[in-house]
Amino acid sequence: MKEIKITKNEENQRLDKFLLKYMNQASKGFLYKMLRKKRIKYNNGKAEGNELLKAGDTLRLYLAEETIASFMQKKALPVAQRHFGIVYEDDEILVVSKPAGLLTHPEKSSDTDTLIDQILYYLYEKGQYLPEADSSFTPALCNRLDRNTSGIVIAGKTLKAVQAVNQTIRNHHLEKYYLTMVAGEVEKAGEITAFLTKEREKNQVRLHQRAEDGVRSVTKYRPLATARGYTLLEILLVTGKTHQIRAHMQSMGHPVVGDRKYGAESVNRSFRESYALSHQFLHARRIVWREKEGPLAYLAGKEMIAPLPKTLQQICDDFFGKGEID
Repeated sequence: MKEIKITKNEENQRLDKFLLKYMNQASKGFLYKMLRKKRIKYNNGKAEGNELLKAGDTLRLYLAEETIASFMQKKALPVAQRHFGIVYEDDEILVVSKPAGLLTHPEKSSDTDTLIDQILYYLYEKGQYLPEADSSFTPALCNRLDRNTSGIVIAGKTLKAVQAVNQTIRNHHLEKYYLTMVAGEVEKAGEITAFLTKEREKNQVRLHQRAEDGVRSVTKYRPLATARGYTLLEILLVTGKTHQIRAHMQSMGHPVVGDRKYGAESVNRSFRESYALSHQFLHARRIVWREKEGPLAYLAGKEMIAPLPKTLQQICDDFFGKGEID
């Protein structure tokens, strides 16, 4: 028999989901069979599997130690050199600035040194994440950026924080602002609403005007500066869909500078030659917390800013003049 005491970092999740993480090689079928046979007890009583765990709860597994061990695969933690900047950090969350060119998560088994790899190793070195001790929880990213988009990504250090950030995003209580440079001069602020569908073969999205043709996406924008046939835009991302900003800007006739999927090749070539810009000028620059309730209420009203990467800042200075962006 093995007894498991639920800690603060493991509460607020269903019993069955906790056990599937704890015994990460066990099948759902095996787990539910053990629940039916009462081989798993919850606080000395029958376990259904849908109970919401609280700190201090007890689980008892009436299984052989060898059986339990065979279902528990140790978490591998590869060494990963840090390439991200730190925007904000406390005991619950880590807000980082991702450089362009870095994957947030692995897309295939051969992908290594991704942003999540780097963050986990950073927390391990600080003693805030111990894979051998945290068998049922791993710090996680709460938002993601395209590989070639730079800027703010939020990681939750605890399960409570991951759940709270995800809820804040679902409630639209986290404002996410991007900075982008587009071809053409945009004279006034506006809003784009369209419906997206994915073209998986091309890894692109298409825009439609009818709701039945796709998923709703909304982008608000305002021009900050114009010069020499280009505009610096601040984007408020109302919905966060794949390639949303880039596809919306293309649909306006103002493609993002450096965008190889949705952009203008003549524009991209000019910036490659002048600035060695090999990716889109799109930066998740600023977030503002609006959630006033729950575990992260202490962040309400707080603004967090990731400075522009050096190349993008140089382009801004050359086209729009040096100075603070507002």
